[in-house]
Amino acid sequence: MTGFLQAAEPPVVLASTSATRAQLLRAAGLAFEIVAPRVDEASVKDSARAEGLAAEECALLLADLKAKRASDERPHALVIGADQLLVCDGAWFDKPNDREEAKRQLAALAGRTHVLVTAVVCLRGGVRVWHHVAAPRLTMRALSPATIEAYVAAAGEAVTRSVGGYALEGLGIRLFSAIGGEHAAILGLPLLPLLGFLRQHGVLHD
Repeated sequence: MTGFLQAAEPPVVLASTSATRAQLLRAAGLAFEIVAPRVDEASVKDSARAEGLAAEECALLLADLKAKRASDERPHALVIGADQLLVCDGAWFDKPNDREEAKRQLAALAGRTHVLVTAVVCLRGGVRVWHHVAAPRLTMRALSPATIEAYVAAAGEAVTRSVGGYALEGLGIRLFSAIGGEHAAILGLPLLPLLGFLRQHGVLHD
């Protein structure tokens, strides 16, 4: 597809092991290489909390760190890094470790509105050349314990792969009463702003 929709240079690298982010880029016709970033996200989040950083700052910091590690390996590439934090009533949520934790997260989110703070950055030669932070807002229905039990049983191990214990692209959509924001950003990558930058940067052809 490179040549028709995309310039041959610079090569594009996605600094993420997220299958969803990769699929979003492929579906948009982008040719890229994946470089797994070596970042201790838990330690970075702990430090960010201790320093009093806002969720937006932490998500941007993590996206930057991921992209920087990949850019060190591929300095001539345009490297895309991204990160997402779920924030509800000031609390930050991480991916649940097991189904029981997923149930607790769903119970905490039920009947409330939360924000998916989603940052994306682009680096060349280790230098950030662009960034964007989206903040989709999602309102979950009031859920009874029985509904949560039934959902977790039906969704299976998938509940441990998404922060909040839900996957919006699957059964999780049934848990919500309102969703605001770009769908791709909710899935972890603000795609429309990113594609706009890639066109301006000459990576994608108009």
